[in-house]
Amino acid sequence: MKIALIGASGFVGTAVLSEALNRGHQVTAIARNLEKITNTSDDLILKTGDVMDSAEVQQLVAGTDAVVSAFNAGWTNPNLYDDFLKGSQAILDGTKAAGVPRLLVVGGAGSLYAAPGLQLVDTPQFPADWKAGATAARDFLNVIKKEETLDWTFLSPAIQLVPGERTGQYRTELDIPVADEKGESRITVADLAVAIVDELENQQFSQKRFTVGY
Repeated sequence: MKIALIGASGFVGTAVLSEALNRGHQVTAIARNLEKITNTSDDLILKTGDVMDSAEVQQLVAGTDAVVSAFNAGWTNPNLYDDFLKGSQAILDGTKAAGVPRLLVVGGAGSLYAAPGLQLVDTPQFPADWKAGATAARDFLNVIKKEETLDWTFLSPAIQLVPGERTGQYRTELDIPVADEKGESRITVADLAVAIVDELENQQFSQKRFTVGY
């Protein structure tokens, strides 16, 4: 499979890049900081560009089978909310314009439900520092849910997304956090990457949101 990976040098993108290459996929790695990418492979293509511009996204992802968006507008960005929505919309529009049939968006856990009718981002204990990014991801989920022509998937990680080893194990849910026997919703970024590439290969959650955890 030919995969265009947006945000390939970030926390999630780095793990997805390694997982996809290790499984024999050809990856076009798209990032602002290509020097952060240390992978070497004949199946790796490096590109840089402005993903806030849908026309540029169209050129960057053209000819691929699927786009993975691990786009992050920057946690310290004072315009995080607006920039995340603008960039995500540009990625959606550029993917469609390029004729790429599949888009997997890595969002946040904030839009998962703590209780019926109550999303995590709206609970009193939700960290203030994460609020803008989580709200933006939640609002983009509502946008992409209206998309009827593109084969999209929105993946919310577990509440705790941490560094750690690849086990290849995880469980899935649609709208509520996956919790382990201790009641913790947790997954390593390496296993999140496994879930992402699994979904690209198996397409179990077409035009749906899902979440993963142990």
